[in-house]
Amino acid sequence: MELFDSIEEVATHLRSELEDKKTILIFAHNGIGKTRPSMEFKEQGRKEDKRDTLYFNAFTEDLFTWDNDFEKGNDSEYTLQMNMASRFFSGLKKGFAMESLIRPLLDRYVDFDFRIDTDEWAVRFSRGESDNIKISRGEENIFIWCFFLAIAQLALDQQEGYHWVDYIYVDDPISSLDDNNAIVVAAHLAELLENNAGEIKTVISSHHALFFNVVWNELRRKKVMPYFMDSQGGNDYTLQYTGDTPFFHHVTLLKQLHQAAESGKLYTYHFNILRSILEKTATFHGFDHFSACIKQGEDNPDSIIHTRIINVLSHGNYSLFESKEMQEDSKIHFRQILEGFKKNYRFNPELF
Repeated sequence: MELFDSIEEVATHLRSELEDKKTILIFAHNGIGKTRPSMEFKEQGRKEDKRDTLYFNAFTEDLFTWDNDFEKGNDSEYTLQMNMASRFFSGLKKGFAMESLIRPLLDRYVDFDFRIDTDEWAVRFSRGESDNIKISRGEENIFIWCFFLAIAQLALDQQEGYHWVDYIYVDDPISSLDDNNAIVVAAHLAELLENNAGEIKTVISSHHALFFNVVWNELRRKKVMPYFMDSQGGNDYTLQYTGDTPFFHHVTLLKQLHQAAESGKLYTYHFNILRSILEKTATFHGFDHFSACIKQGEDNPDSIIHTRIINVLSHGNYSLFESKEMQEDSKIHFRQILEGFKKNYRFNPELF
């Protein structure tokens, strides 16, 4: 464990670690001030008019503000205004087709469309036949996140307007995610970074344990340093290396799945969590596919069906902010798969 007396020391240490590491992962509980190190990290890269850090944190969302046009007596024209003074939008100024870069990312999560007006520096949204709609706060967050991902890709590709980026710092990409969507967002970010063949280094910090673990599992073949950050009060911080297995999060998840099965409150995203546990178990035991961890034999003639059910229900295009309850037959299959897994792979019964 390393102790730091100031935010400045933390940021300096992170920059030093990135000299021979590709990515730093930081887990920290809410309330200790994770955003402050990200801003100090950015400030240490500022030299006169030069910058070296593209960052995503709570301040990034402040670059977008709603113009509801109420003062003009028109409450049907909703636009999301962009702060054109920020370097964040260099791609728009350079003429990149940002809409075509953002749309494939956004389509993974939501069902609305958008149009960027570079004359007014505004974004207009539509859904179906309804134009100029105001999207929800959650949908706005995911739009800004996908906007950032598109810009990060331009930076990783060293496109004009983003040659200044040496570091990408992501602090809690989206708040209030359920476990299913934390997996989706984490895997999406890891996929982007996995294809980073350049020299850009990355810091990712989060209070979400599952998000942290998914990114770690996806990137651990790279030069990644996972840390647990804590605060001793004031400006004192500690960083502790978490080891090769940052958290045994699967044990907590298995307990949650058991409780959900017992209560009957089972939702489609529970299949994603179950599949994640099966895949990790299969890897640990040397199997090539998660289906090896589904109970086999004459007492489970539905093992092939169960594999297909998990394949189908863990790849649905579910809304990012809605959870769909399982049908009764899916609940029956879910309980059978879960109980068979618990019998084959012994966990502490006191968990349940």
